[in-house]
Amino acid sequence: MTKQLPSTARSLPIALIRAREGVMSPIRDMLSTTGITEQQWRVLRVLTEFGRMDTKTLADRSSLLFPSLTRIAATLRDKGLVTQTRDDKDRRRQFIEITADGQRIIDDRSPQAAQIVAGFKEALGEDDYERLLDLLARLDPGANS
Repeated sequence: MTKQLPSTARSLPIALIRAREGVMSPIRDMLSTTGITEQQWRVLRVLTEFGRMDTKTLADRSSLLFPSLTRIAATLRDKGLVTQTRDDKDRRRQFIEITADGQRIIDDRSPQAAQIVAGFKEALGEDDYERLLDLLARLDPGANS
């Protein structure tokens, strides 16, 4: 064993993966009856918060690779949860907007999502919860650019 590497019990990548599973498990449970995935939920959440936007911005704000967003947007469009339109000036540029059905999924689950967040805040304490978000933002290369 090399002394240069920390114990796997104190490895940031491993700790983040374990924490992600702890965070995502109740969200997966919440989404289990919706027919949408975690990634699709993120896209709908971003559209609810920011409104209609171009696909590049949506991919960035949803923390998705552009090719993944393309596939996810097509699925959401086929389900009637978003609309896709082309820019009148630049036909290569597309915009995505949430539909009433997509908004209903968010609205119907907002109370449960808020309870999940409240559980995290209770487990960590309000100050540590906010501090954790601040610390994680410092590791986000997109936030530092």
